[in-house]
Amino acid sequence: PSACLRCYTCVFPAISPLDCLKFPQECPAGQRCLASTAVGTRGELQLTLYEKSCAIPSQCGLSGQKQTAGLSFNYTNVCCDTDLCNGAVSVAALSWRAAALCLLPALGLLLA
Repeated sequence: PSACLRCYTCVFPAISPLDCLKFPQECPAGQRCLASTAVGTRGELQLTLYEKSCAIPSQCGLSGQKQTAGLSFNYTNVCCDTDLCNGAVSVAALSWRAAALCLLPALGLLLA
């Protein structure tokens, strides 16, 4: 697509998708809209962070683990290619599940 894509961007990661202070932003050419979900656990504590931004294609479809503030986070990045497509929470959640199911076998190979 020749036109620049407009995506929602969060000012900072939000604990609830509704808390994400999001604003439309024009992304540089070649970038996609990203909706990222990270689930962090420490003992019985579970925390879910949501992030939205523009992303380079290589960030799309990634999932893995990262450590922050003593919490272990499992994150998943889902991208889409239409204006402001990363605003919907339910769509991202459905895509996230599908992407997670597709990525599990690949993740197993990477960790082996």
